[in-house]
Amino acid sequence: MKIGILTSGGDCPGINATIRGVCKCALNHYGMEVYGIHNGFRGLMDGHVNRLTEESTSGLLTLGGTILGTSREKPFKKTSTSLNNKPSLIIKTLEEYGIDCLVCIGGNGTQKTAAKLMEVGINVVSIPKTIDNDVWGTDFSFGFDSAVSIAADAIDRLHSTASSHQRVMVIEVMGHKAGWLALYSGMAGGGDIILMPEIPFDIHRIGDTIISRLKKGKPYSIVVVAEGINTPEGKKAAQYIAEEIEYETGFETRETVLGYIQRGGSPTAFDRNLATLMGGHAVELISKGQYGRMVALQGNKIDSIPLTETAGKLRLVTEDHELVVNGRKMGICFG
Repeated sequence: MKIGILTSGGDCPGINATIRGVCKCALNHYGMEVYGIHNGFRGLMDGHVNRLTEESTSGLLTLGGTILGTSREKPFKKTSTSLNNKPSLIIKTLEEYGIDCLVCIGGNGTQKTAAKLMEVGINVVSIPKTIDNDVWGTDFSFGFDSAVSIAADAIDRLHSTASSHQRVMVIEVMGHKAGWLALYSGMAGGGDIILMPEIPFDIHRIGDTIISRLKKGKPYSIVVVAEGINTPEGKKAAQYIAEEIEYETGFETRETVLGYIQRGGSPTAFDRNLATLMGGHAVELISKGQYGRMVALQGNKIDSIPLTETAGKLRLVTEDHELVVNGRKMGICFG
């Protein structure tokens, strides 16, 4: 049996560990052939494919990024000026190499594309990947824990600067629509105010919280914001919140935007193990002919769900999440 593997969307820690998990299980246990497809779905259209071996997947466990490269190519997106022949190019490449099943590693967009590939008759198994942790149907995606660790470490470092200068420090983390990274890193880093796209905020209440902390003898505050919070006039999240806090309170306020540093570097031990398990489970599904499914972590068990269930959906933070509920009991402001 021949399987192909590709990575699509943004990079994150743990992709290479997943590639390794897929390849080693497929080669050593099931005797399959594995083909790497470069630069996401674009590589399928261009025929940029090569065979992967034990040697080519050696040393991947701790390596950041993706050895296969990635892109944000959406092969089913139609343009107004021409017919879309991209799916036919994909089918042609898969037939040319005799690939029986395609493993797609990626986030929400990748899951939607994988579901559409299944609809045109391609055997697909997908693996969720995102630092935003917003893929519906899995409790955690690899890459998230690594990003939380990076963001929490940055918040730890800002505590000392904020304390020394008695400032308000605003730190912006990734998360366009989901606030998981802000929530987990903010709680782990001891944030005083945590703002997420899912929970509306009142800038006056944020100012009151900072002033109240000063009256309690706490002359500095740490504010963690997700990049996707609602801001007027398209202003950047950290910039807007810092300006408004300074206006509301008169306190010196500085912003820090972590940006792409959250995606880089070596994955945490948790993400290495999760990636390895998810890669292995994907191959198990293929060996049983169980196509059209996304590997998922549910509780402490690696399982899978139909791709049709996750495509087009988002996993978002809710106000009854235990970290939000407990954070409020501790006096943390969520807006």
